[in-house]
Amino acid sequence: MAIDEATQINANPEPNTGQLKKEQVEESKWTVESVLSEFSLTYAESTTSPIPFFHLLERLKTTPRAGWRRFGINDCESISDHMYRMSILTMMAPASLSSKLDLTKCCRMALIHDMAESLVGDITPVDPVSKEEKSRRESETMDYICTNLLGKFNGGLNGKEARAIWQEYEDSVTAESLFVHDIDKMELLLQMVEYERSSGCEKDLGEFTWVAKKIQSSEVRAWAVQVFEERQALWKSFGKTPTWRADTEPKSE
Repeated sequence: MAIDEATQINANPEPNTGQLKKEQVEESKWTVESVLSEFSLTYAESTTSPIPFFHLLERLKTTPRAGWRRFGINDCESISDHMYRMSILTMMAPASLSSKLDLTKCCRMALIHDMAESLVGDITPVDPVSKEEKSRRESETMDYICTNLLGKFNGGLNGKEARAIWQEYEDSVTAESLFVHDIDKMELLLQMVEYERSSGCEKDLGEFTWVAKKIQSSEVRAWAVQVFEERQALWKSFGKTPTWRADTEPKSE
């Protein structure tokens, strides 16, 4: 299959971009090579240039975040849109966090954490792909990016560092990775309210409020509380009441 227009520079995404095809759901059949074989565009491997990698990143700019598509938001944010705002949010960490964290690493982690979706796509919790399979696909994609595309650039140092930062996020053990996971959820909550606002509260995205329960740091929970208060005021202004996932509203400390 030829590469779709959504992967071309400055092209508009097709309606199904970012959604999994039937063959992509079959776990045993998915490989990096099988995905690349569908493209008319090829990425030169094992070169000393980072340019092929730069071109691959364009897919993150043109692949929509799939979760919003289920609610009819077809002109939704891209994967790179999400990662960009996350990186800015990490820079806004209050002193109580910034004094304990490597914020430069956090910013880089935010920009790297979904990089594998350039080939894997945006797999959501409602997709019939197991957590283990999702992890396998993303790990193999990061190996491809950091070894096949970046392995010979600058002695492979940049690729190794990016792979290590991605793995740190996935392992979710360090203070930096836990903070960036909180930021990931916070960015989703912001976008949720913004889409509700732009629809005049015709779209109720309360299904996504559950992520607030997973936020660990009190500082990011405090941000989430403010967003939820903003959401309640927004819906009240339209004379409506929003839905919430049970016991999801975070409590500030």
